Amino acid sequence: MPRLFTALEIPRNAAMSLSLLRGGLPGARWIDVENYHITLRFIGDVDGRTADEIVERLDRIERPEFQLQLTGTGAFGSKKPHSVWAGVSNEPEMFALQAEIERICQRLGLPPDPRKFTPHVTLARLRSSRVEDVVNYLSGRGNFLTSPFTVSRFVLLSSRDSVGGGPYLTEEVFPLHEARSSSLANSDKHPASSVW
Repeated sequence: MPRLFTALEIPRNAAMSLSLLRGGLPGARWIDVENYHITLRFIGDVDGRTADEIVERLDRIERPEFQLQLTGTGAFGSKKPHSVWAGVSNEPEMFALQAEIERICQRLGLPPDPRKFTPHVTLARLRSSRVEDVVNYLSGRGNFLTSPFTVSRFVLLSSRDSVGGGPYLTEEVFPLHEARSSSLANSDKHPASSVW
């Protein structure tokens, strides 16, 4: 059974901006552009029945679209860095979506995710990269920033056994709802003044 996880996709323009961060770090294995994503909840290896239950519950999530921006860079593993990443703006809607997915997984009997949710896009996995090289790499890229983009869905991805970094397969897509004013949704008297 493939490993499953929920994620947010990175639109093409933002992915192209991320791709410009590739290079300049010895010992880095760069993630392919098409595999960039923001993990919401790692689910892991589950049986088919549990996977079906997860999909059924995720399909009931009713949440609005939201805006995100990728900003800044960092590394995991302070004394022995193992990956470098791009940061994600702290949007309350993203944290609420992630928390709801976490509750669903726990209700289905999956153990709580032991790691605190730290939204990021992994850029590279590191093998024997020196701390000094990682510091130098990050110091030249700390002001990284993309234009805001709309998150209109989240996905259930699977990965085959590998050393990480893809390839990933989209198993299911879960749309978020268009954020619109209730007065616009219920009335067409003043459409121009209701649009934001």
